[in-house]
Amino acid sequence: MRAKGISYSTGFVLRGVNSRVSFDPALIERELRVIHDDLHCTAVRVIGGDPERIETAARIAIDLGLEVWFSPYPLELSTEEMLSLFADCAERAERLRRQGGEVVFVTGAELSLMNPGFLPGDSTDERVALLTRSDRAREAIGQVGARVNDFLGAAVAVVRERFGGKITYASVPLDRVDWTPFDFVSVDLYRSKEIEDQFVDGVRDLVALGKPVAVTEFGAAGYRGAGDRGARGLEIVEYDKETGWPVRLNGDYARDEAGQASYVRELLEVFDAEGVDSAFVFIFALDDFPHCPDGTPSEDLDLASYGIVKVLEDRYGDTYPDMPWEPKLAFSAIADFYR
Repeated sequence: MRAKGISYSTGFVLRGVNSRVSFDPALIERELRVIHDDLHCTAVRVIGGDPERIETAARIAIDLGLEVWFSPYPLELSTEEMLSLFADCAERAERLRRQGGEVVFVTGAELSLMNPGFLPGDSTDERVALLTRSDRAREAIGQVGARVNDFLGAAVAVVRERFGGKITYASVPLDRVDWTPFDFVSVDLYRSKEIEDQFVDGVRDLVALGKPVAVTEFGAAGYRGAGDRGARGLEIVEYDKETGWPVRLNGDYARDEAGQASYVRELLEVFDAEGVDSAFVFIFALDDFPHCPDGTPSEDLDLASYGIVKVLEDRYGDTYPDMPWEPKLAFSAIADFYR
């Protein structure tokens, strides 16, 4: 693979609230240095809902020698709000590119699921649930591709006016993207038990499209059986109905860091063997899914986290005594592969 990457969250914004409460540039620099020096990444996908935060982290990453995939991540925004977000971010990304940074612009992610207007439903949960209802799924799926591509046409125009580098979009298969206006074919790609026997062929089909392929998101949560669920690992989480943020797990689950590490390593091997250009493990850390070993099992949200480090609420780690997290086994697996 050309670009060996990981996703880095500057905070997801939902209903005006940022999932990463604190944003200290000194901490950001330290974490991105770990990503470059210790994980041996050559690229980082900087994700978030706050353009200023994305730009700050992207600038630090570029200074460290990382290729940046500048990735605004809209959640529950209207099409007008998304276009405004992309315009702001494209201007910021262009500044970094003109200053010599290697920058790819990612024009949103999984829009059909994460935002209204493409599928029926007032929330991501409702839209995902719709797809499991055979009486309505066929009609909804038949319409979503046209809606996504119509919007992406407008979004690409907004971005191209402001950004002179390469662009892409982090898709799910449901989106049925027309890749003509993009420089990369980019897919959030998880292997679940249901498609395990088709996974390698699916990757080959993407590479056969002829454009460089980026896997913009892949990984596993840290509980036993999470790898079989693939992208559905967060289904074990209960969320606050008012804020939409995670509260607890819906039962008792066994920690399986070895399973998470094996899953990530196996997919990296597939992507490397099949000619994928760029791959971004999801994700370095999820701050709103902290490790709570002293509470009840259902309070340990880290079990559902795709993060490769355990976020600690009230202490620093042992491996990195100046960091409020501790690496999981997947951290070492990625470092060994990328090295």
